[in-house]
Amino acid sequence: MHVDEKTIIDLLNSSGLVTKTDISVALKKSKEKNQPLGSILVSDGKLTEKDWNKIQAVSLGIPFISLEGEKIDPNVLMLIPEPIARNNNIIAYKKSSLGLEVAMLDVENLPVIDFIKKKVGLRILPRMTSTQSIKEALAQYKKSLQADFEDIIKKETGSIKTVADGGASEEKTEKELKELAEDLPIVKIIDTLVSHAILQGASDIHIEPCEENLIVRYRIDGILHDAMILPKDTAPGIVARIKVLSNLKLDEKRLPQDGRFKIVNDQGNVSFRVSTLPTYYGEKTVIRILRENAKGFSLEGLGFHGEALERIHDGMKKRTGMLLCAGPTGSGKTTTLYTMLDILNTPDVNISTVEDPIEYQMPRINQTQTKSEIGLTFANGLRTLLRQDPDIIMVGEIRDGETASLAVNASLTGHLVLSTIHTNSAAGAIPRMIDMGVEPFLIVSTVKTVIAQRLVRKLAEEKEKYFLNEVEMKALEKIVDLNRVMEFLKLEKIVSADSTWKTIPFYKSKQSEEAKDGYKGRVGIHEVLNISTSIKEMILKGASVDETEKMAKEEGMMTMIEDGIFLAAQGITSTEEVLRVVSE
Repeated sequence: MHVDEKTIIDLLNSSGLVTKTDISVALKKSKEKNQPLGSILVSDGKLTEKDWNKIQAVSLGIPFISLEGEKIDPNVLMLIPEPIARNNNIIAYKKSSLGLEVAMLDVENLPVIDFIKKKVGLRILPRMTSTQSIKEALAQYKKSLQADFEDIIKKETGSIKTVADGGASEEKTEKELKELAEDLPIVKIIDTLVSHAILQGASDIHIEPCEENLIVRYRIDGILHDAMILPKDTAPGIVARIKVLSNLKLDEKRLPQDGRFKIVNDQGNVSFRVSTLPTYYGEKTVIRILRENAKGFSLEGLGFHGEALERIHDGMKKRTGMLLCAGPTGSGKTTTLYTMLDILNTPDVNISTVEDPIEYQMPRINQTQTKSEIGLTFANGLRTLLRQDPDIIMVGEIRDGETASLAVNASLTGHLVLSTIHTNSAAGAIPRMIDMGVEPFLIVSTVKTVIAQRLVRKLAEEKEKYFLNEVEMKALEKIVDLNRVMEFLKLEKIVSADSTWKTIPFYKSKQSEEAKDGYKGRVGIHEVLNISTSIKEMILKGASVDETEKMAKEEGMMTMIEDGIFLAAQGITSTEEVLRVVSE
């Protein structure tokens, strides 16, 4: 279905939408930047995205349609699951005897067309559309799901109340709680809560009992959002249902409990880690959503670039030593480790892990879940792994002296060890290991690379452009060395050699239908510390974290806050978001 460049140019000339001069300039830029001609014309403002898509549609002999303002039948819309629709910009909008008509931005995406054809069992008829058209259609998924949920509550709350009546304060027997958990309205509510959370990309579901109602919140892109408020009478049944799914004791309400359950959906296997905690108004439940599929990640996709990326690849090429990933809980450390493991996972190596929990399942990797209640701790698991002839070992977390000592010894005896550690900066990982009892001379012999990271929210497509004024520049300069950031931007050719901070556009969040707070998705900001000869000398001398970081910066390390401003200068995130997540 590919159309050659000459056909496109002829259509552009005959359309009268752009001048021959504009086409000539765009062609030159297209070759210099190795970008499609259409992308250049659109970004330069010579052609609208809709007009460019219409030109493509004509060149391919495919109809162009617009879904703006169109109401799609929910039964047709739901033929393509929202994650697939959103990730591939494809919408099912009309079903007929001829087949299923789908609106797309990339009609040459044959793998997704084949996937949908197998899923729905219908002939697929691709149609070209615009970004705005796709955006409006995608918003209908959320409305359909919310309407579906409200419908369940309206229809079923009455029957829930009759089951729960008898007094929410009365203690129910295990048998009564089990019956409550299997009640159809409760099952529907839990299924809807979970599917809604997965579709919205939530990492956690919080179900919090209050005096008069039950509040459900989703953590999306690291921020908690109120999702819905349920009647108080639904609380006993909802908690009981979650306990049944995760194999917890139904009649135990005085003590915290932990469990797990799993579902299989269109995105693959999804695991849920459940924690219950007694509170004044009842049991609070938190469900962590773990998508058991690490495929599709890349270090570049996680936000690594330039010198930092090179340092990680150099560290992974070594056959012995330690690579540490540092940061607080929820900063993406485990995802970074799994991405590195995916790169290292070749047929000629034996990779073993000991984790708590196993967040992603990976083929050809031997993954062990710790079970502290029976004595299978990180330390004991690691001790056993060393007798399993591994080449590469991943320890989920170094949290005590015994695990740290074993990890160091493993790297000394010919293994590459990957692990995480809770510190705020890359340089801070060194004194943390010393605090755990690891001798400095052993650290310099084993630790090769330390990655520290945070996650910042990415700006949605609709965002507000602005340029830094003098006041804003002075405020930023108090926090970050803007001259260093500019050097990195020029070094990686993100901006031209003559750029200044006054000529680089920045962006602020802007509320839209797609993203109410102006952000969508997250990306990592990082600092990668290479344990060079000079850094080793400083460790042996007992240098402070600040002294070590100063030396690392002299050797070319970009700090996390510098990396954040680096991303803000590209319009990926905002300076406000960077400063919210990390400041010095």
